Amino acid sequence: MIRTGIGYDLHRLVSGRPLLLGGVHIPFDKGEDGHSDGDVLLHALTDALLGAAGLGDIGEFFPPGDPRWKDADSAQLLASAWAAIKDKGWQLENIDAVVALEKPKFLPWREAVRASIAGILGVDTDQVFVKAKTGEGCGAVGRSEAVAVWATCLLSR
Repeated sequence: MIRTGIGYDLHRLVSGRPLLLGGVHIPFDKGEDGHSDGDVLLHALTDALLGAAGLGDIGEFFPPGDPRWKDADSAQLLASAWAAIKDKGWQLENIDAVVALEKPKFLPWREAVRASIAGILGVDTDQVFVKAKTGEGCGAVGRSEAVAVWATCLLSR
């Protein structure tokens, strides 16, 4: 059996927070505003994987109103969800994601992000791909007010 999943997340960019993408700190003067550490890429991946496995979504697993998840490490959240998915017999075929971010440029960080995600999931780096697009100056992403991510995955068992 094979299943696909899709995930999406968007966070405002604010001063005084680190910019985290895929578990990698990217130097910038703004970061994601969120209940946890705000890593939009890991949140979207978590949703994609949970959806493909039919296990719910990130909000069910880690409710944002629960103080236990305040400033939580999104890598640990993803690892926990992935353990539940693997317990159901699923294995990862691949992940593909798009990060919508006006600045900073993502390309210099791509390989570190791919390696980080692969490490969290315990898979090969070639099973993970991430690319970025700008907002072309349009909307909240284009004005550097937000970062958004779309992620898809393929699971099999």
